[in-house]
Amino acid sequence: MPLFEPNPQALRPATKRSPAPDRVPELLSRGTPRRLREELTEFLGPEKVLSRIADLVRYASDASPYRFVPQVVVVAEDIDDISTVLSYAHGKGREVVFRAAGTSLNGQAQGEDILVDVRRHWAGVEVLDGGARARIRPGTTVVRANAALAPYGRVLGPDPASAVACTIGGVVANNASGMTAGTTRNSYRTVSSLTFVLPSGTVVDTADPDADEQLARAEPRLCAELLAIKAEIEADAALTARIRAKYAIKNTNGYRLDAFLDGDTPVRILRGLMVGSEGTFGFIAEVVFDTLPLDRAVSTALLFFPSLPAAAAAVPLFNEAGALAVELMDGNTLRASVSVTGVPADWAGLPRETAALLVEFRAPDATALAAYERAAEEVLAGLGLVAPVASVENAFTRDPKRISGYWKARKAFVTAVGGSRPAGTTLITEDFAVPPFRLAEACAALLDLQSRHGFDTAVAGHAAHGNLHFLLAFDAADPSDVERYARFMDEFCKLTVERFDGSLKAEHATGRNIAPFLELEWGTKATDLMWRTKEALDPDGVLAPRIVLDRDPHAHLRGLKTIPSVERIADPCIECGFCEPTCPSQDLTTTPRQRIVLRREMMRQNEGSPVETELLAAYGYDAVDTCAGDSTCGLACPVGIDTGALMREFRHERHSPREERIAALAARNFRAVEASARLAVAAADRIGDRVLGSVTGLARRAFSSDLVPEWLPEIPGAAARRLPRTHRPAAAAVYYPACVNRIFGDPDDGPGPSLPEAVVAVSARAGRPVWIPDDVAGTCCATIWHSKGYARGNEVMANRIVEAAWGWTAGGTLPLVVDASSCTLGIAHEVVPYLTADNRALHAEMTVLDSLVWAADELLPRLDVRRRVGSAVVHPTCSMRHLGDEDRLTALAGACAEEVVVPADAGCCAFAGDRGMLHPELTASATAREAAEVTARSFDAHLSANRMCEIGMDRATGRSYGSVLIALERATRP
Repeated sequence: MPLFEPNPQALRPATKRSPAPDRVPELLSRGTPRRLREELTEFLGPEKVLSRIADLVRYASDASPYRFVPQVVVVAEDIDDISTVLSYAHGKGREVVFRAAGTSLNGQAQGEDILVDVRRHWAGVEVLDGGARARIRPGTTVVRANAALAPYGRVLGPDPASAVACTIGGVVANNASGMTAGTTRNSYRTVSSLTFVLPSGTVVDTADPDADEQLARAEPRLCAELLAIKAEIEADAALTARIRAKYAIKNTNGYRLDAFLDGDTPVRILRGLMVGSEGTFGFIAEVVFDTLPLDRAVSTALLFFPSLPAAAAAVPLFNEAGALAVELMDGNTLRASVSVTGVPADWAGLPRETAALLVEFRAPDATALAAYERAAEEVLAGLGLVAPVASVENAFTRDPKRISGYWKARKAFVTAVGGSRPAGTTLITEDFAVPPFRLAEACAALLDLQSRHGFDTAVAGHAAHGNLHFLLAFDAADPSDVERYARFMDEFCKLTVERFDGSLKAEHATGRNIAPFLELEWGTKATDLMWRTKEALDPDGVLAPRIVLDRDPHAHLRGLKTIPSVERIADPCIECGFCEPTCPSQDLTTTPRQRIVLRREMMRQNEGSPVETELLAAYGYDAVDTCAGDSTCGLACPVGIDTGALMREFRHERHSPREERIAALAARNFRAVEASARLAVAAADRIGDRVLGSVTGLARRAFSSDLVPEWLPEIPGAAARRLPRTHRPAAAAVYYPACVNRIFGDPDDGPGPSLPEAVVAVSARAGRPVWIPDDVAGTCCATIWHSKGYARGNEVMANRIVEAAWGWTAGGTLPLVVDASSCTLGIAHEVVPYLTADNRALHAEMTVLDSLVWAADELLPRLDVRRRVGSAVVHPTCSMRHLGDEDRLTALAGACAEEVVVPADAGCCAFAGDRGMLHPELTASATAREAAEVTARSFDAHLSANRMCEIGMDRATGRSYGSVLIALERATRP
């Protein structure tokens, strides 16, 4: 073991706890049973088989209230892997469940045997026919697919609130719809063709003209049974009418029996059946969508009503006026939304009975939009709106920022309300639909029902389509509370079906949650046909048993997960998975959600149990070491849960007092540390990459891979010993060259200047000269200590930089311009919690500007662009996202190049100061998709605004990245 390897016991939960009833049993502490692991490894290879208990636990939870621990996880790379797993399962009598994003709300992404990850290797979009269609792989998020379609003015029909995280495979498999899809724009109506693998291993491409002929040869019994079921349905006029009526409103409960009416051949029937089948009929390997026009003219209003029924009563009026979306939010939802960044704080004071409608009109142009707005104003004139708090406007707006804020609040419904639930309670998300004209009546009935059962629900939904969601919280560890929930569900389902003839699942799919109530809604005959269809397609019951179809009347109460309390910052997490697509380590180790899931399992365990011991042993590397600490998870999380901050706290907990003292000493003597680092980099030019790589490799093995950085060939030479000479008189700003730019030089493949020289020159050229203080050496933004969890060192440097900057800026009268975005973030925001009270007051008086903001807002309007290169690709850093200045990077790049490309897969590079040198595998994984996009074509320039991120992208792409400010200086040089 290396000399300074962190002690995993330092992360053992200190909180006193009682073992939870649903804790992972000790017999699973060794992970996957040996024979199962060895057999799958033989067929697939060891890299595709995840078998540690830590792997099984992190895949055991999704966004639903259920938790089932798989026996093994397979990370499938292609259809051959899928076929291999299915063949193995048939031969061994095992069961298979497919999982992509894990954002499903009813447990359909969980399995108790073989769980197959079909997200990691299954992303990709191919735009067809000028955007009219799109071929999409199942691991692609809806947001990513729409990003590819946006340049063509097209968009997918389904638009679920989880679009940032949910993947196409899950959207189609659940027939998820969303805010605007209704019954006409959902997957069932907009899927052009599918490629899927049946449980038998047969691959079907429904777009192939010979598909029916091929299927008849491969699966004659299946074809005959599908046609027999079709004939039986069509011969029953009452059943046919019933099926058509059920799909007149939103409905994802059970299988799409209308596929037998809409399809005239077995392949066409299967194309319809696969939509909404929840992975029980086969694996969807590829989807071709017919896309829809992206209407860019938008007008939106958030309108407040005195009660939920009053708001619901207004919905038909806006539908008639042509609104594309009419979203309902009750008072509980609105008040919980104050935890979402940008939501007015005074919403916390809204009366309990208040409700709101989010109404949106979209049109192809301003003229058409104006006509919609006139119709909307006529509706408004007859409504009894209220304005119970000052921020309420009750008016339509075209302002994109305000509209974005409204939708952010609406889409945070589950996470915001879930985050405010009582500690230790489990969250249930219900989803039903009624005929839209009965929505107000249904709202009143729901409020009465929840009151009688002692639930304080939150209600929201797609009111335009009669589709409501509501949230319940209860203690899954308390049998009496589970029984209360069971009684509520029994009465709710009878109410929805018998009084309203509604759908028990409008868009979230049956899953495990509503399977026991399927026959209540559909009746015996239709339900029997669903069982018959399942048996025809999957006679051995290999795929997803107990999902959609389950004869156990209490199946919805099985596997309910307890939610033990964990660290305060993570405790509100409802395990929705919105954070996962932005996480740099998502394809390497764990995601933010999984880090919390693992922590919760530790809290379920007896202290010192074998399961807890194994989880702790894996947690150090899987969760703590390979977290980039970029905190973009906090931006993606609707309620701002910053798992990166938690991991930094865990790093701190692993430090010994001696390590903290050494880190503080380094901060106090940073001038010497900085000079030594620069000399070492300069010496490296003479020693050579190969020797340094060997030396650091030995040191990493001897001491710690999380302490000694690995030398990388992409590391540039040393910066110049002296910074450019500047003068304080007449300076428009103080320029602070970050320590990384005082230690490392710039790319050596271009003709100067250095970054400090470029900033000084271009500022002077614009008539906005800057001054570099003489005593910047020995100061730092404190991120070095902050990112590693060294609290004492962080305090030393945070206070030093603020005190120095106060003097440099003449008490805040001049702005402080910082030339690395991560350092700007550090000085502007991250140092604040570590400041003394006096220094916090000083900091509040200062203006800290990222060099991008300085250059784009202050310099560019005063400069003449004299030359441009043909094309540039940019890398927006995670710090830019936190600072909100990504648009400045593209604006500056646009001054330097005729064409500017922001990769659709751009994300955090995970270099994170030196983390990319401590764990190069993290950066390699984090940048893989962006690098593939960048290297797919040539660019004349590769631009960013953070030296270490540029090094990370150099390594990932083999291209030379440099600062956009250097490019700006060259573009405007006389």
